[in-house]
Amino acid sequence: MQPVQALISGKVRLPSPPLIAVKILEEIRRDDFTFQDLSYLIESDPALTARVLKAANSSFFCPGNRVTSIERALALLGSNAVTNIALSFVIVTGFQPGSTGSFDTTTFWRRALTTAVAAELISTLVGSQDRDIFVIALLQDIGILVMHGNDPQEYQRVFQLRTEQGMGLCEAERQIFGFSHQELGAALLKSWQIPEEMYLPIKYHHATDAVPDQYRQQHDILCVADCLASFHCGTQDADKIRRGRHILYETFGLLGKEVEALIEAVGTRSFEVLAFFEIAPDAMRPLELILQEANEQLSSLHDAYDLQAIELQQAREKAEKRVRELHDTNVMHRELAFRDGLTGVYNRRFFQEALDKELMRAQRYNRQFSLVIFDLDNFKTVNDTHGHTVGDLLLINVSKTVQDILRTTDIFARYGGDEFVIVMPETDLSSAIAVAENLRARIQGLTTSVGNVFIRTTISIGLTSYIATLGNRSREQIIDIADKALYIAKHSGKNSTRALKFPDK
Repeated sequence: MQPVQALISGKVRLPSPPLIAVKILEEIRRDDFTFQDLSYLIESDPALTARVLKAANSSFFCPGNRVTSIERALALLGSNAVTNIALSFVIVTGFQPGSTGSFDTTTFWRRALTTAVAAELISTLVGSQDRDIFVIALLQDIGILVMHGNDPQEYQRVFQLRTEQGMGLCEAERQIFGFSHQELGAALLKSWQIPEEMYLPIKYHHATDAVPDQYRQQHDILCVADCLASFHCGTQDADKIRRGRHILYETFGLLGKEVEALIEAVGTRSFEVLAFFEIAPDAMRPLELILQEANEQLSSLHDAYDLQAIELQQAREKAEKRVRELHDTNVMHRELAFRDGLTGVYNRRFFQEALDKELMRAQRYNRQFSLVIFDLDNFKTVNDTHGHTVGDLLLINVSKTVQDILRTTDIFARYGGDEFVIVMPETDLSSAIAVAENLRARIQGLTTSVGNVFIRTTISIGLTSYIATLGNRSREQIIDIADKALYIAKHSGKNSTRALKFPDK
């Protein structure tokens, strides 16, 4: 018999869910359940009601709306959100056995809640539609509580293996128990009749290669959330931040200010959520304060060391400054390598890499995107009549106009000459056509003036849309479909938009 099956058969005691949690889960599984029935059930526990309303009125869960009753919370947030908030409170307060040895339950839930906050913020940032990610992240390590609760002394051996032999947590657990906390957590939640779409991601959250495609995005979100929570709740290990940033860029294409704002928001929002659960933040500090303390420690070195130490510090600062300058130069060179020298928009090389990433993301997560190609009508005539300087100015003005219309997530690049391309993530064909028509109308109304000369132009647009259900397609195939649509637009009188779908296989 397999280890986890042995647990379910009673060889190791699995805790029962709190009674109110059982009632809530039973209620929402009913085909005919109503908001009123669910609100009565939650309101039967005054302490739970007070906590749910406090959370529902927070900026984290429901910004801008005053919630005065559970029924109104259900109407504003939906049954799924309110149920998850209630279950979070019930489970966290129901599993508070205290501290044993080196294992502290309050520390565990502080870390779990910070992970849940991080997962919710990441999910929103990447446009995920997973409404259960907060609870999934909160409970992903609940198997640790159960394993430690069943046999604290044996679980101390897990900590010893990690410390003495540098084993990963799951590897150490399997060596001691024959199974890991992620497998046990999934089995526990299954026994509680938690929905499959919530407990199966927990089963795979520490996996690497064996993650089913339908849980891959949740797995990646949980990995980043775990890194950020570890940083905020642990020893501020910079490697955790580096790993989180790496996943955000490689998997979701996020970097720069968005990521920095996310890291800071995890800290500030976690303080708010921890207050709902009456869990002290303990040594947790906002990112701004962590950075300030680091700078103060560096400053104090000047008072603590003698002249030689000060000289060494100055030499280090010069070296660090040089490293920063080299880094900034490399960043600048990289940016220049991906930018068109005339218009300042991305160039063909960046577009091709971006399209490859968007295509992989769509195939991996069953998402969709659209590709737009357009060029200026009669641009050669402008160059021949008014000169290349005027033609360049026209290209610059057209580029600025397009940038003003597009979203920050859209990728706009100069493909060559007077031809431009736009990659539009999470955009179906009809929405892309609407954007293209808006672009065409705006360019038609654009006037470029040089002295007493006023230049008007129009554009012809071709576009297509891709979704993973179309099967594996290459970058070249997608560009070819959009280019054929542009050809039709050019030969249909110009100043027009044409869209083509992929032909059936």
